[in-house]
Amino acid sequence: DRPQASFAQVSALKSMSLIPQEAKRVLDTFLAQVSQEPTGLDISAPEAYGYEFQSHGVIEMLEKLLDKFVDERTALEKEEMNSKHAFEMLVQDLTAQIDQSTQDREEKAESKAKHLQAKADAEGDLQDTMTTKEADEKYLAD
Repeated sequence: DRPQASFAQVSALKSMSLIPQEAKRVLDTFLAQVSQEPTGLDISAPEAYGYEFQSHGVIEMLEKLLDKFVDERTALEKEEMNSKHAFEMLVQDLTAQIDQSTQDREEKAESKAKHLQAKADAEGDLQDTMTTKEADEKYLAD
């Protein structure tokens, strides 16, 4: 009964000439809304919510982590490929240096052998020449 009495007072205000027309229209709209609201047994229970998936944040975090891990893996694979290429280039360079050093050593050994042979030949010739000279001087002295 109490709400109906207050509505009666509000509708009595509508008939007063002191209230401007705009205010009367607002009151009419308000009263129309109030009369449309259900009362008593007309009120139904609120609509029940179905299951709402609440793991969106976790899934987004996991997707971001997946993207991060894929990016890191790609960067690491690229770094590994660069390191592997650098290693292969180093091995190739060192192998070339070893081959060149071996060839240089063989050439030096061959050159040394030729020089030693030439020295031995020269010393033999010198010895022969000295022996021949001594023999000639001895012959001339006799």
